[in-house]
Amino acid sequence: MSFNTIYFLLMSVRMAPRLPLIFLLMIQGVSSAGWGVSYSPSHICALKDSSVIMNCTYTYPTGHQIRKVFWTNNHKKGEESPDLSEDPEYSQRLQYLGDKQQNCTIRLSHVTQKDEHMYYFKFITYSSDGKWTGYPGVTLTVTDLQVESPERVTEGHNVRLTCKSSCALTDRATFIWYRNSQPLTERRDGNNQLLLQSVRREDAGRYSCALHGHTYISPAVQLSVMYPPKSVSVSISPCCEIVEGDSVTLNCSSDSNPPAEITWFKGETFVGSGRIYSISKISSDHSGEYKCKSRYEHGEKYSDAETLNVLSVRCFSSVAVAVAAAVGVLLGGASGAFVMYICLNKRMNRRSAMKESAISDPNEDTYTALELKSMTSDLYDTLSTVHPRPPGDSCRTLDPKHESPSINRKMLQ
Repeated sequence: MSFNTIYFLLMSVRMAPRLPLIFLLMIQGVSSAGWGVSYSPSHICALKDSSVIMNCTYTYPTGHQIRKVFWTNNHKKGEESPDLSEDPEYSQRLQYLGDKQQNCTIRLSHVTQKDEHMYYFKFITYSSDGKWTGYPGVTLTVTDLQVESPERVTEGHNVRLTCKSSCALTDRATFIWYRNSQPLTERRDGNNQLLLQSVRREDAGRYSCALHGHTYISPAVQLSVMYPPKSVSVSISPCCEIVEGDSVTLNCSSDSNPPAEITWFKGETFVGSGRIYSISKISSDHSGEYKCKSRYEHGEKYSDAETLNVLSVRCFSSVAVAVAAAVGVLLGGASGAFVMYICLNKRMNRRSAMKESAISDPNEDTYTALELKSMTSDLYDTLSTVHPRPPGDSCRTLDPKHESPSINRKMLQ
């Protein structure tokens, strides 16, 4: 400012004593024109745990020398502003990238919600009145990511998932999507939405999102895909032929979401419900074809019928034993041996019962007994009268020693 200008202003003040305040304000504005701080941008939305760059430039009048520069987040009149580089909460995370001339840019790393403040740059010159604070400063907002998605979708429909933040992120970033913690590399783009077309059951899982180049990953959200039963089948345990008295379990396998309602049928008759149908002490009446029905909210599906064979073993005579032996020889395997074993066992039990019945009251004339003297043949060798009748009786007394084998066979028949 030239000497003539200053002289003119002073003379004007003397000539117009009623306007001193206005001119003093004008003088303050002129003297402050060389001081200033500029931020770009002035509002920052940063992702949690990321690093933030606060771009900053400053100016001051010619002739001043910078003594100290620092950033603070406390700008209160009458209080000394703290230097964040000396604050334990910031000292390890704050890096000054500027200089002592014009650049005052800083980097703040690993930001959290606790870092949400307005930040100011302040510089001090060697002049007694050479202090300046750049107000207003940079407003920092810290956000996380959340996946917005429907809880479930029907197979074949389209579904859209959105990766949301509480504020618009300052840095333009590429979004990455994860399903069950595995990245979907084909779904990486600048759009914060994930579109799944013609959803399949394989698309079900836990989805999360992130920004490329950042370590933070959003909490996962479960997506359930609804689908009707497609494969319904029946299995029987134990398998193959079942012996009377055994227990049997029938299991209905039905793949659907949500789990379908299961009902059981023998032929066309309803017999039970539930995924497992059990029969204890099974009898020949339980033989037949069984199937299950899987009922879904949008339809139903039947399984193929499975046949349950219940083996009834009734071996009452030596003829059955012979048949069992023949079957065992013909089959020559475990099946034939199994049938023969059961038949022999039944026969032995029946013989025991017959012997017990022979031991009865000796005064009874009506009881006769078969005495088994040899087990080497399928036929009884002897037939003796336990209590002979008088000669006039219509029943004939046979003496096995004098009768031919053919007569004995005829009598047995």
